[in-house]
Amino acid sequence: MLIGSVRSGRLGPTVTRWFTEELAGQDDVLLDVVDHAGTALDTGAGGPSDPAAEDANRAIGRRLAAADGFVVVTPEYNHSYPAALKQLIDSYRQEWYAKPVGFVSYGGQGGGLRAVEHLRGVFAEQHAVCIRDGVSLHGVGPADFVGGGVATDPRAGASARHMVGQLTWWALALRDARAVRPYQP
Repeated sequence: MLIGSVRSGRLGPTVTRWFTEELAGQDDVLLDVVDHAGTALDTGAGGPSDPAAEDANRAIGRRLAAADGFVVVTPEYNHSYPAALKQLIDSYRQEWYAKPVGFVSYGGQGGGLRAVEHLRGVFAEQHAVCIRDGVSLHGVGPADFVGGGVATDPRAGASARHMVGQLTWWALALRDARAVRPYQP
């Protein structure tokens, strides 16, 4: 899972916590949350030769390469997705190849759907496969998550489980396909 926002006061960690708790007990799903807020990738510290940035880049790259699929948790900022998420996506290439991506979006009355529509094109360019159905949380704030982690809208959980079902199917199918025939862009 990738948390797309790095802003202070962001809702991304709360949404991510809710999502991971929603899937607790699913034996076929193992979630590794990648939150690059505060890392050298987020701050842009140093340049390409900065050891902290290189270490952070390699560590995240290993985690992305090991994944069979991805869930991107993204807010909608100014009718699109956060710049920090774009930087994270663009920092890697083959780690995305022939792997599925599902989306959990939030923000305003549109629920982050404009951000997701923009991300679909970005991930297509990275040779990833975007899952059709996603989770869209409309007009949510911290008060919409009881105890900091349980969504007050019961439909959200059903959407999360449905999307993960599709993501898991694609993750297994594409993992098996990559094992038989390595993906060549």
